[in-house]
Amino acid sequence: MRRALLLVPTIGLLSGPALAERGSDGTLRLLYWQAVSGMNPYVFSSIKDSHAASVVLEPMASFNEAGVLVPRLAAEVPTVENGGVAEDLTRITWTLKPGLLWSDGSAVTSADMAFTIAYCTADKGACQNASIFEGIAGTEVVDALTLTITFETPRPVPYNIFVGQASPVLQQAQFAECLGEKAVQCSEENFNPIGTGPFMVTDFVPNDVVTLKANPNYRVPDQPAFAELVIKGGGDAAAAARAVIQTGEFDYAWNMQIEPEVLESMTGDDAPGELVSAFGSFIEIMIYNFTDWSPDKGKDRSTPAAGPHPYLTDPAVQKALSMAIDRAVLVEVGYGPAGKLACNLIAAPGHLVSTANDWCLAPDVEGARALLDEAGWIPGADGIREKDGVRLEAVYQTSTNSVRQGTQSLIKQMWREIGVETTLKNVPGSVYFAADADNTDNIWHFYADMQEYADYFDGTDPQAFLAYWTCDDIATPANGWTGGNGPRFCDATYDGLHDRLSRTGPLAERAEIIIEMNDILVQRGGVVPLVHRGFVSAKAKSLGGVEMNAWDSELWNIAEWHRQ
Repeated sequence: MRRALLLVPTIGLLSGPALAERGSDGTLRLLYWQAVSGMNPYVFSSIKDSHAASVVLEPMASFNEAGVLVPRLAAEVPTVENGGVAEDLTRITWTLKPGLLWSDGSAVTSADMAFTIAYCTADKGACQNASIFEGIAGTEVVDALTLTITFETPRPVPYNIFVGQASPVLQQAQFAECLGEKAVQCSEENFNPIGTGPFMVTDFVPNDVVTLKANPNYRVPDQPAFAELVIKGGGDAAAAARAVIQTGEFDYAWNMQIEPEVLESMTGDDAPGELVSAFGSFIEIMIYNFTDWSPDKGKDRSTPAAGPHPYLTDPAVQKALSMAIDRAVLVEVGYGPAGKLACNLIAAPGHLVSTANDWCLAPDVEGARALLDEAGWIPGADGIREKDGVRLEAVYQTSTNSVRQGTQSLIKQMWREIGVETTLKNVPGSVYFAADADNTDNIWHFYADMQEYADYFDGTDPQAFLAYWTCDDIATPANGWTGGNGPRFCDATYDGLHDRLSRTGPLAERAEIIIEMNDILVQRGGVVPLVHRGFVSAKAKSLGGVEMNAWDSELWNIAEWHRQ
């Protein structure tokens, strides 16, 4: 039975069409309207940062467009069958391909893998993806190419460490002085990492533009086809779409979060660009702030030390707000075929999707009003509900984007119908998703009552993703505001289930636990799912080799992109 759960689909070495010569296709221009803040996903973990970093820093294995594991730096994906995973599931052994070089010409070794684990598990560290490395009992450098990782308990699904865009291998020589609290201070390293990927950074301007050139030491001789890569930031999704689809100024634009009728008006047979899309685990969500974010709380604001939120810890308020949302309208107006109604945080794969929250498929305004009435929230003279001197007045923030501003406006109207007054706030994406510890407008500080953004998990198992809602992962000043737990949600039952998940093997049992965790989050206010989103981007019709990937970085196979 244990063997069965480790029969992970894998294929051989990632390889694409034979290209004439490395660099023969000139410059590749990408437009990320949410500008890149950093090139180290362990410090800058937003999606746009992980994408950019993935062209430089690589993991041992990746998920391809079908969600299948493929070796990248690894000679093969370890399994019980090939001896790479121990029979008792307490060890995994990764072996590098021989002859791999960093972009500076030095050899990649197993010591770099061991160092990366030490980097992300260091005391007082600022590793955004630290949950990936939880439960490691020790590491052994077997030889120059081989590292064995031993787990504290059997690890039924060991494919998170060094798998996917969130967990690449760092060069020990470059990051050796960046352990612990120093991690966020290493600007040169975080902006200009030495990697093994098809490109290497030549110039980095935070929240503006990244310029890269082809890595002369990339392991596939004729890749990448492009000599230079430019990742430009700024603007908005609509402008980015026009720059690819209509004017052809750029070759690729990420995240076309634009009203469907606007996108449709841009496309056509004569347009130089087209849309590409794929559905995976990508989910547009709202989270409540469970803590008091009032300025008078000083340095403790928006942390557990400030005390509970005045009304968002009330289960009646939590559920009523969600019940009042007409998600079908949000999808129709903002996403069209690129969106589906979402009642769960885990919206894919299908066997992990709960049916317990299907009440959200249709709004229930009368039910929401009744729920608030029963809880003692009574409408005042102006129609806004209050209780014990507390009014249901909310500050709702998200990133600056026409679709999100449309969603905000619609939800504000929906909430007004149940007696909630809402003030809308939007922050430029380059600020909202920037992880600077002194950036009070980002999603980690969370100086608002509720906020909206999109999230997802790499691969097809959400164990590491679900760790973001555990008590230990709450963002606070003590951890440099790097915790993944945005809502400051803390539930002992949930934490216990996550611990149990980490020790459970059979896939059917894992699915039961994941569904139960999802239901706790949805039903106890840890998350409000809004829209199950498809990844939608724009590409030039002249750009070949693009394989849209909903399970890993969209740029996962950029080495194979070419001009056709």
